[in-house]
Amino acid sequence: MGLPHIVGAKAAAGAVGDGGVREISMALCNGDSKESPGRDIKDARHQYEGALVILDAGAQYGKVIDRRVRELFVQSEILPLETPAFAIKENGFRAIIISGGPSSVYAEDAPWFDPAIFTIGKPVLGICYGMQMMNKVFGGTVHRKNMREDGVFTINVDNSCSLFRGLQKDELVLLTHGDSVDKVADGFKVVAQSGNIAAAIANETKKLYGVQFHPEVDLTQHGKDILKNFLFDIAGCSGTFTVQNREAECIQEIQRKVGHSKVLVLLSGGVDSTVCTALLNKALKQDQVIALHIDNGFMRKRESQCVEEALKKLGIKVKVINAAHAFYNGTTTLPISEEDRTPRKRISKTLNMTTNPEEKRKIIGDTFVKVANEVIGEMNLKPEEVFLAQGTLRPDLIESASVEASGKADIIKTHHNDTELIRELREEGKVIEPLKDFHKDEVRALGRELGLPEDIVSRHPFPGPGLAIRIICADEPYICKDFAETNNILKILADFSASVKKPHTLLQRVKSCMSDEEQEKLLQITSLHSLNAFLMPIKTVGVQGDCRSYSYVCGISSKDAPHWDSLMFLVRLIPRICHNINRVVYIFGPQIREPIIDVTPTFLTTGVLSTLRQADFEAHNILRESGFSGKISQMPVILTPLHFDRDPLQKQPSCQRSVVIRTFITSDFMTGIPATPGNHIPEEVISKMVREIKKIPGISRVMYDMTSKPPGTTEWE
Repeated sequence: MGLPHIVGAKAAAGAVGDGGVREISMALCNGDSKESPGRDIKDARHQYEGALVILDAGAQYGKVIDRRVRELFVQSEILPLETPAFAIKENGFRAIIISGGPSSVYAEDAPWFDPAIFTIGKPVLGICYGMQMMNKVFGGTVHRKNMREDGVFTINVDNSCSLFRGLQKDELVLLTHGDSVDKVADGFKVVAQSGNIAAAIANETKKLYGVQFHPEVDLTQHGKDILKNFLFDIAGCSGTFTVQNREAECIQEIQRKVGHSKVLVLLSGGVDSTVCTALLNKALKQDQVIALHIDNGFMRKRESQCVEEALKKLGIKVKVINAAHAFYNGTTTLPISEEDRTPRKRISKTLNMTTNPEEKRKIIGDTFVKVANEVIGEMNLKPEEVFLAQGTLRPDLIESASVEASGKADIIKTHHNDTELIRELREEGKVIEPLKDFHKDEVRALGRELGLPEDIVSRHPFPGPGLAIRIICADEPYICKDFAETNNILKILADFSASVKKPHTLLQRVKSCMSDEEQEKLLQITSLHSLNAFLMPIKTVGVQGDCRSYSYVCGISSKDAPHWDSLMFLVRLIPRICHNINRVVYIFGPQIREPIIDVTPTFLTTGVLSTLRQADFEAHNILRESGFSGKISQMPVILTPLHFDRDPLQKQPSCQRSVVIRTFITSDFMTGIPATPGNHIPEEVISKMVREIKKIPGISRVMYDMTSKPPGTTEWE
């Protein structure tokens, strides 16, 4: 037996909020009237006087809305989308924001909501899915268009509208949707447009506003100003809410939950787990905290040694366990199949033979817990008196669709610290996660408050599963029935200036997805630069329209040196037109003549790991020496099973692999952009990385990931 099973898990409905709102919501959803006996509404009424309520429709960015609102000193609470209008009114909420979500308003299983939320006299801002809900309720229509919008786009706004007062006519925003408003609802007018698509609607009289984009994320240039306009000018919020000292709150929570028990903290050496450990050390007696660093065999070069030395300087005694063998041969239990809804399970393949990224993450997460249990046994501790602590952050839980963060969010990827086994332990009350309401930048700020040194606090994140999720494992190429047609579309886009002269059945479809200005710009780019674009027979994880995607990667190569601004324009365009692509890379070196249609069999073996470990070491050394490490939020280096430059006539087998450099700039890790060479980072720094990585035996080509998030996630798996 490992960490024990004890009751006391929060139900999903109860985890979203507390006090009167939860009681009233549950009662009304179960058909009770407001006069139900045995419950005094007076205690709950007006406890949120002047606050904002965020109705959660399952957005990946739901918690980011909450964070942005609180940054403006306005109290906010996240409640389920189905919260009745009565509960919102009775509790004194001043305004409503409806989040985005992965559903379609016209789907049979679309989430239920109370349409009266729009008629109780409260200002409402509907974001993405929330805008579509609003439009449908008032008689408008929503349709799925041929064109997706996933990424940063320029929209044209009516800045006479109260929501956009003080903004420019053209604004950069994050759009991530497949459905769009078709017929605008009665009483509403379009107040922003993205090409031919309505990007915002408004009924100023009723103070109802809908935006198809995400004002809460950094990628929307003046999103904070839009939220300010809504909160203060439209809703009349006061901006007097200040969050209490969060360090003190965390310490109190740890002390209340742990008592006199011991805590085993899984310590990777990254900022999250180090801040978590520092908090535990401050909250508890020294002998209560057992800091454990598990070397899973997927660490960077000298990583475990550096972690131990750095933490020793902080006075944190760390027990280091070499568990590489346990991880390589680790397994987990999985459903019999995706279609099987019974509780029956099957045993997975061992990790070193697994290619599915979700299965890899689950095996790694479960093996961490199994190794931790073994340590508890070896130390003769009573399992029922030991808690498991980890530095889980809010974005981890959102992307894993944990009810701790969002009851309706779609799973983007299972984080190793939010597997089924971890969730069971969490439900049993045996997991301590003091940072679960924090985002990365807030953790860094807390680390500084705790007195941690800057080199620890500002360290680039490194995932718990380590290099295991930076190797794209494959034993066969990923080629579906849409492969050939998508390649034809990519040929049209990459050689648009020539394609428009030769009529093609797909040309009209491509043109219908672009505005006249975009077509003109693409003509200009493809006239000046000799480019080719093609699918590669692998797939990666992305986030499109608040849903997880597991889709193709598009490669672009050029005859001349890369013109990065032109390439970035293409990168934004391609996933919008080809919905089955969530990532675009530039391939350094001579122009690719023969796209590849097979892969080098790749698994988590010692040789494969050594190749990536060396490539990662070279790239990060160069970044550190350049002085630009602080300008980049994270730089995953990925090994792919792709062998370029083989003569198809000689039938040379695929035996080499290619490396991807993924520079990423973000403040919240929910959205972000790639570092553009020549703009965010010198081209020479990237060129030097390419040269050094190419010297490593077995490397075919080096690529550069130019994808923003969305549509691509930070990591490839």
